[in-house]
This record gives sequence, structure tokens and C-alpha cells, in this order.
Amino acid sequence: MNETTGLDAARDEALAVRRLYEILEQRFNGRTWTLHELMLGFSNDVGHIGRLLLAQEGTWKIEGDSEAELRHKLSESLWWVFVLAERLDIDIDQAFARTMSTIRSGLNDTIARTDPADTSR
Repeated sequence: MNETTGLDAARDEALAVRRLYEILEQRFNGRTWTLHELMLGFSNDVGHIGRLLLAQEGTWKIEGDSEAELRHKLSESLWWVFVLAERLDIDIDQAFARTMSTIRSGLNDTIARTDPADTSR
């Protein structure tokens, strides 16, 4: 049985949407975006998230609903990650699982090593 995880489905949808953008890029520009252009788009959205966080805290005024915009930009940033991973031929599902396992292991080791209840130190 081949079950699709939420991450698999999200990646598939992201790449389907990317293919639609590529059709328009080809029509309007005669080519699709380069890796550099994709990264610039991603970094622009990440910067926008920073402003939206400031708006949430009340230190940056924006037009519209900052919470709705934040949901949109966070989702769009996830889209960019899937697109970039695909372009770089990185299995993001596998990379994510390995990275989280490594981080979790390191954190658990540090928590155990710094336990204030451990009097053996």
C-alpha cells in the first residue's frame, strides 16, 4: 500500500503550481526562472514575513489583515522550499526526516547533560 503523507501531498501540489508558473514564465519571458531568480523570490517572501511579524506586534503598519497575510506568506515559503529542493534534486522528505532526527538527538543529549537534577556532575 502506498500511502501519501501530508508532506508528500504538499510537495506534489507545490510542484504542480510551479509547473503553471513555468508556463507563464515561458510565455512572458521566453524562459523559466533560474535557480538564482527562484532564490530571490523566496528571500523576498521571507523578508515580507519579517515585516508581517512586526505588524503583528504593532510596530509596522500595513494595509489589510496581517494574520491572513502571514498565513499566506508562511504557506508560500513552504512552497518555495519544495520548489528549490526539487530544482536542486534534493529529496526534501528524506532530508527533513534526517535533519529532525539529528537535531532531536543533539537536543536530547544536551538536555540530559545539563539536567539540574543530575548530581553526578
